[in-house]
Amino acid sequence: VLLDEVVLNVAEDAEFEAQARHCHVRSNLPPGNWAVRGEVSLLHSAIENVVRNAIRYTHERTTVEIHLEKIPNSASGEAVVSVTDCGSGVPADALEKLFQPFYRLDDDRGRQTGGVGLGLAITERAVRFHGGRVAAFNRAEGGLLVEIHLPLLANSSADTAAEPVPEKQEA
Repeated sequence: VLLDEVVLNVAEDAEFEAQARHCHVRSNLPPGNWAVRGEVSLLHSAIENVVRNAIRYTHERTTVEIHLEKIPNSASGEAVVSVTDCGSGVPADALEKLFQPFYRLDDDRGRQTGGVGLGLAITERAVRFHGGRVAAFNRAEGGLLVEIHLPLLANSSADTAAEPVPEKQEA
């Protein structure tokens, strides 16, 4: 799977939704080797859930930003998809709970946005299925940063086909 293409598709779709909330989505996707072993629809859902939450909680007339970068921590490296918003952030003790099923900061927030607390739990499971990890951080300047780390394929390049997806295993 070419991760940069997945991120670009999510960003383009999300920009349309963001306009209804009077905000924008901007992506920074440098050229590079972005092939990961995975399943397109799961990766799309994982990234889309994070971006849609960012749109939901960012302040009006702000921009949700999506960045893609490579961290050379092994032979093949690791891709990091970073999504930042300009919202209020979350209490520090809630950061790790965000990825638990049905967790919401409070009931009123869920009723206002229509969320039931499954989007980020789906993200966490999909990312873990792909050998990665996800974490959330409050930004010093306000808002939330969510980072999705995924292992890149060794010797991959954006213009070569990705290796076949492994069969799904029962959890």
